[in-house]
Amino acid sequence: MKRYILTGSPGAGKTAILRWLEHDGYTVVEEAATDVIALRQAQGEPAPWTNPSFVDAITDLQRRRQEQAASLQDEVQIYDRSPVCTYALARYLGHPVSSALACELERIQAGDIYDKKVLFVQNLGFVVRTDARLITFEEALRFEQVHRDAYASLGYECVSIAPGPPSERVAAVKKRIEAAP
Repeated sequence: MKRYILTGSPGAGKTAILRWLEHDGYTVVEEAATDVIALRQAQGEPAPWTNPSFVDAITDLQRRRQEQAASLQDEVQIYDRSPVCTYALARYLGHPVSSALACELERIQAGDIYDKKVLFVQNLGFVVRTDARLITFEEALRFEQVHRDAYASLGYECVSIAPGPPSERVAAVKKRIEAAP
């Protein structure tokens, strides 16, 4: 089984690419952070990312989703972000790397869970703000660099998916997946 990470800065267009891939029959494992934000906001916490426990909630949900997906017989799985993204998020937010996150990073490294070539969706030159994405374009660029640095520090290579129409971006992702040994 091959597990690919699709990541990038907030608002880069990952979701459009993932929905297209899912429609084409690929197994997509959903991002955890957006779901944690939505749940905590529904519970009355307006800015859950300010609480250091936010990182552990994401880490736990990511691990559970990856373990559930491991039981599927799919040859290829595409992950909307990974624990390395959570590590980058913790660094970006100024939160400590918790023991839960450190253990998860060790687990995915030791188990060689994800392909070392990460599909990194480049920004589109702007960001559309949402209830879960309260970030400016300038902040998104800084976040993008923190992501790239986090992946590089853990031995991953970011393969850029260039800005362009969704059809071209999806084709670039498929080309990378199909070319993999």
